[in-house]
Amino acid sequence: MRAGKTLSLAVCAATGVLVLGACGTDSDNDSAASASPRASAPDSSRFTGEPPSALASSAASKKAEVKESASAAAESASERAHDFEASVAADVERNRQEFQKHLDGVDGQGNAMSDVSLTGKPLAETDNVRALVVNITNKTDDTASFAVQVDFSDSDGKVVESKVVGAKDLKAGGRAQPLAISSKPPQPHLTAKIAKAQRY
Repeated sequence: MRAGKTLSLAVCAATGVLVLGACGTDSDNDSAASASPRASAPDSSRFTGEPPSALASSAASKKAEVKESASAAAESASERAHDFEASVAADVERNRQEFQKHLDGVDGQGNAMSDVSLTGKPLAETDNVRALVVNITNKTDDTASFAVQVDFSDSDGKVVESKVVGAKDLKAGGRAQPLAISSKPPQPHLTAKIAKAQRY
């Protein structure tokens, strides 16, 4: 065994330094094997993206809360608008019924024909909707309410539509300008006139 080691050393000496790492005893080889480099941890700088963190999770949660809150606010606003429109429509219909009730009991044209007049609005300003301003003036010395019926007639003089508007609790000398809006198309031409006007 010693003769083998001696021979090995001699060969290494003869071949020079370049093969020094390849030469040696069995114990040298064991040392080299035990000293081989271990696998290193991955270089995190080469990763793409980033792992989730508590901060990112919190931000996402806050964003979701804000979005949910905004959605709830928009829904609430829409509901309020719908309720308001329904309330206004109910008030308009209730007033119309009241005005109609007072007109139904009128003999002739009523007692306030001289207190009302019509002013047409250009179709260009109303998106081709036929609308007229009903000018109401309380010429008495007391607070009063007014009911007015506007008739729309065709070229033959036939009434094709009637609208009822009015003003409630108009003070002495006060004025009101409700709109009488026809549901008929702009053509053919219709003529509007005040059929009845009652002060009560």
